[in-house]
Amino acid sequence: MPAQPVLLVRIRQLLTLRSSVPGPRRGRQLQELDILEDGAVLCLGGKIVSVGKTKDALRDPWLKKNRKKVLEIDCSGKVVLPGFVDAHTHPAFVVPRLVDFEKRIAGASYEEIAEAGGGIRSSVQAVRSASKQEIAAKVLSALQEMAWLGTTTVEAKSGYGLSVEAEIKSLEAIRAAAARWPGTVVPTLLGAHVVPKEFQGRSQKYVELVCQEMIPQAARRKLAQFVDVFCDRGAFSAGEMETIFTCAREHGLKLRAHVCQLSETGLAPFLRFQPASFDHMDHVRDEDIRELARHDTVATLVPGANHFLGLPDYPPARRLIDAGVPVSLATDFNPGSSPTASMPFVLSLACTHMKMSPAEALAAATINGAWSLRLAERKGSIEPGKDADLAAFAVSDYREIPYWVAADHSAFTVLQGALLGGARQEKH
Repeated sequence: MPAQPVLLVRIRQLLTLRSSVPGPRRGRQLQELDILEDGAVLCLGGKIVSVGKTKDALRDPWLKKNRKKVLEIDCSGKVVLPGFVDAHTHPAFVVPRLVDFEKRIAGASYEEIAEAGGGIRSSVQAVRSASKQEIAAKVLSALQEMAWLGTTTVEAKSGYGLSVEAEIKSLEAIRAAAARWPGTVVPTLLGAHVVPKEFQGRSQKYVELVCQEMIPQAARRKLAQFVDVFCDRGAFSAGEMETIFTCAREHGLKLRAHVCQLSETGLAPFLRFQPASFDHMDHVRDEDIRELARHDTVATLVPGANHFLGLPDYPPARRLIDAGVPVSLATDFNPGSSPTASMPFVLSLACTHMKMSPAEALAAATINGAWSLRLAERKGSIEPGKDADLAAFAVSDYREIPYWVAADHSAFTVLQGALLGGARQEKH
C-alpha cells in the first residue's frame, strides 16, 4: 500500500545536507549541513516533494486542499535529518560470539582468537545449519533495531556461510528480510570473507569457487549489487582480491573491500576497478591517501570495531578528511567485532576518538554513506525528488546526537514515506 502523505512542521533544526557540489563530500564540504530553522518537509508517495519554512509549507494550495488526508507531525524542539545510511553491516548471522568476547577480555588478540577456531569461522557452522527463514528473521530483527535508531538504508553482507549453498542462502535471507522492511537494503556478496576450514592451505581453490560459482549465481539471480573482499593478513591477498574484482566486474556487480584493518595494503592498483568503497582503513599509507583524494572511492570508517576490540588506535579520519578523501561512517554491525546497530553511537565514537566534528560525522553518516552505495541520487539528503527517508531526534541541537553517548533520543523515523514510531515523548 502507498504510504500516507506525511508533513513535518515546526522543525527546530532541519538538516537538509543539500549541496550544489557534485560528488561525495570532501574536506570542508563535510561541515556543510544546510540547516533550516522552523523547517517543514512534505512527503508524498514515498518521496520528498517540498522542503522549506513551515509558514510557506502551510500556504501550499495542494496542502490546503488535502490537509485532512495528510499525517501532520509537530516537530517543535526536534532535529530532523536524512535517515542514516549504514553502508557496512554483516547481519546474516545466527548467534553471538560470546566465547570470543570473554577470550578478548582475558587478553587474547583478534588473530589469536581466529587461530584458536574463533572469529569469523566460528559463525560459519551455525549459518550453514540454519534455515533461510531463521537467518531472515535475524536479519529483519537487526533492520528493525537500526530503523528505531534512525537508519533507513542498510548495506547487508553475506559472509558467514563460506560455501556456495550457504552464501546463496544468506543472500536469499537478506532479500526475504528486505521485503518485510520499509527501508532500503543493499545486498553484498562477501563470499571472500576468510578462507573456510575445509580450504585451509588452498586459498586459490576457494577463490576459484567464489569466481566460478558464487559470483555468477548471485549476479544471475540478482541477489547482490556488490561484491566485497576481505584483503588483509589472515584473509585474502592483493592478487586474490584482483582476481575476484575482475570476475565481479565481468558479471556487472559493483565493488567494495575490507582493507587495511590489520595491516597495510597498497590500494592504488585497485582504483582502476573504480571500487565504491574501501572499508576500515586503519593502516592506510600516506601515498594511498593522496591517490584516493583524486578519486570518488569513499573511505568507510567503522570505529565501532575498534571500540569493541579494545584497540588503542582508530582509523585516521583527520588525515583522510584533511587530504580530501571522501569519508563515510558505518556500524560494521556483526557478531564478532562490532555488535551495535546504533549509528548515533558510531557518531559519538567518530567525534571522540577520530576527532571528527559533529557536522562532519553527520555528513559522513548520511550523504557520503549514500555515495559509497552509489545511491546519492536517491538517498542521503532532504531534497525534493529524493526518497522520503528521515530521522527525527528529540534534541534541540544536532550536536546532541553524538554528545549523548549511547543514548536513544530517536523520536521517529520515516522510511520511504512509512512512519516508524512517533509516540515517544521528548526526552530531557
